[in-house]
Amino acid sequence: MNVRPPLSRRDAVGAPLTQAAPAAVAERDISEDAIRRDPRALGGIARETAARSADRPATRLATRLAFLVAGFGIASWAPLVPYAKERAGVDDQMLGLLLLSLGVGSIVAMLATGILTARFGSRPVVIVGGLAMALILPLLSITGAPLSLGLTLLGFGAALGSLDVAMNIHAVEVEKAADRPLMSGFHALFSIGGFAGSSLMTLLLSVNVTPFAATLVCALLMLAAMIVAAPRLLGGVRTRRGPLFAVPRGIVLVLAGLTAITFLVEGAILDWSALLLTSKTLVDPSRGGLGYMLFAIAMTAGRLTGDAFAARLGDRMTLLCGGAAGLAGFAILLLAPIPTLAIGGFLLIGLGASNIAPIMIRRAGSQTIMPTGLAVAAITTIGYTGILAGPAGVGFVAKLLGLPGAFWALAALLSLVPLCAGIVTAKRE
Repeated sequence: MNVRPPLSRRDAVGAPLTQAAPAAVAERDISEDAIRRDPRALGGIARETAARSADRPATRLATRLAFLVAGFGIASWAPLVPYAKERAGVDDQMLGLLLLSLGVGSIVAMLATGILTARFGSRPVVIVGGLAMALILPLLSITGAPLSLGLTLLGFGAALGSLDVAMNIHAVEVEKAADRPLMSGFHALFSIGGFAGSSLMTLLLSVNVTPFAATLVCALLMLAAMIVAAPRLLGGVRTRRGPLFAVPRGIVLVLAGLTAITFLVEGAILDWSALLLTSKTLVDPSRGGLGYMLFAIAMTAGRLTGDAFAARLGDRMTLLCGGAAGLAGFAILLLAPIPTLAIGGFLLIGLGASNIAPIMIRRAGSQTIMPTGLAVAAITTIGYTGILAGPAGVGFVAKLLGLPGAFWALAALLSLVPLCAGIVTAKRE
């Protein structure tokens, strides 16, 4: 029997197949006649082709750039807050309400993004979210009236929220195709972007560049990154069948809860670490930010090395070691009599917490209770509420038990991570 040339097909990104695809067809000895006899053969080749197209340096680069833009964009806004407060002419209470609109926009967009990615795929949502962040950022430097500032923050938060969920869904697919841990490295780029964004914006403002000009510089860098990423993003990451909405349940709720705990710890350290250090007279007020700085450095370092750690020891051991390191960090911070040693506890907390959220999102891609996109959206949304609720929750507990007591409560919550490590990493059909 003569073997005819293979059928023309296109890969998951929409581009014609390269020489690798005909080679794969030849190896399987698939002809048009064979495909007609068993149509499932073509589906198998299509799945293999899609996996190969997802496991490319270009798609990994695009995913990293998306995480970088998200971290860079939100961090670029932070140094602008005092300027925004002055332009709007509001007090601290009203400013807090305005800033809340950023979080509200993010959560609403996160809820919608799971549905959008199920229908259209992650690529268009990543592109629109990244471009919207870049275009709205300069508006935050010139908006004056409280109402317009609140609406602009709402839009900026929505862009961030949609980008956050979509890039994580995209990262799950890229990691699946690579068949090795990549998620911690992707999240490390968010941390690096945050450091770069806040540093560049602070530098520009410190040399008397106007806020609008400074945001234009940052926005152009974000646009350039999205232009590079857009054509390299996967075009086929979508759920063609199944529900567009599902209530989180089962293991997805466990993953979301542990993510929320991790984010709550991160948000609490951001907002309360300086006060804890100064109230315990470990440092003077001018060095109050030292704790969070060490925490952020350790978290970035932990994520840069987390994929190699998980590849060697597995997700379960990574969660056990991370939880143990975080608990040891809290104990050292709260019990050590030597200031230098106590402050060093933040390093252990950062290292311990660094890879928890990436593992939760990776596990969202392997569960079967609900579609991956909807699961990632649920985990991200519920996790993000930890950051929003963290400062207020710590303040409430601190009023009852004192600030050290509130930090002990955070340690107790974090202990759930190693306790649930076996449940999270159990193999499921």
